[in-house]
Amino acid sequence: QVQLVESGGGLVQPGGSLRLSCAASGRTFSSYAMGWYRQAPGKQRELVAAVSRYGNTNYADSVKGRFTISRDNAKNTVYLQMNSLKPEDTAVYYCNAGLKYRSGAVVAPGDDWGQGTQVTVSS
Repeated sequence: QVQLVESGGGLVQPGGSLRLSCAASGRTFSSYAMGWYRQAPGKQRELVAAVSRYGNTNYADSVKGRFTISRDNAKNTVYLQMNSLKPEDTAVYYCNAGLKYRSGAVVAPGDDWGQGTQVTVSS
């Protein structure tokens, strides 16, 4: 089990940038694959980005080239750098620990979720 706390959300204009942070508890952070999901109004929750325990990354096609996921195991923290933001990026963003993989692809989330942080992209 791991406790997750997100921060860094807010209101930004189209084309702007934000960096989300997710601070995790526990002594075994480095053993968890970590990821970010988002849920927009009226939409299903979707995977945005993931980073494995080995540092391999996966991204949704809609954010490739704009978002970057990274982790700092010494700080028990995972980040999501979001650039060139679009109105369709507006959502609540959730940190997740323990993502499941098969053949290098994420197939399911882990059981541990953060509370979420609101990102709004609007003029």
